[in-house]
Amino acid sequence: MASSVSCINLGGMEPVEINAGAYYLRQLRADDRIDDRKALVDGYADPELRRWLIGNAILDFDGATRFVAERTQQWHTEQRFSWAIAEPTTGELIGEVGLKVIDPIGRTAEVGCWTRYDLRGKGLMTTSLGAALRFGFGGLELHRIEYRHAAGNVSSERVARKCGFSLDGRLREAMVVDGARHDLLLWSRLATD
Repeated sequence: MASSVSCINLGGMEPVEINAGAYYLRQLRADDRIDDRKALVDGYADPELRRWLIGNAILDFDGATRFVAERTQQWHTEQRFSWAIAEPTTGELIGEVGLKVIDPIGRTAEVGCWTRYDLRGKGLMTTSLGAALRFGFGGLELHRIEYRHAAGNVSSERVARKCGFSLDGRLREAMVVDGARHDLLLWSRLATD
């Protein structure tokens, strides 16, 4: 096996599209053909998503514009490989899945994902994350992919289990949710799992 990730060369990767069966994974867009900004604002308005969110929320159209531009730039700099989860016939954004915190030397990454509130519990994230994992292990030759979430986030725990992650441990009181400290669960999958 290679000692470094052959696809991650910091030379700038073009976004990769993935047919995930019932869903289509594509780059986030804000152009004359597809504009994900309204769907991003609507998705991030969900109180449950905002409750568990690690990172910045998208509060308005300008924030969504910056978010799409940032995700595009991250593909080119190979800092994050992020996909809009799209309904295949309309192209409508219904969630996001990605690989972040990319370490090309250690061949590791971390998962980031969210789903529109009315589609949770229907297998959308399990299917989409499974496709992103195949890209990470196969296309990027990663060795380990981690998934982190607050201990009380039952939806994320369900996704981690269904996608074959193993619970590695608990970081005590590592994040703040609703003004209170919560434990952070750390899961991982290896290319050999």
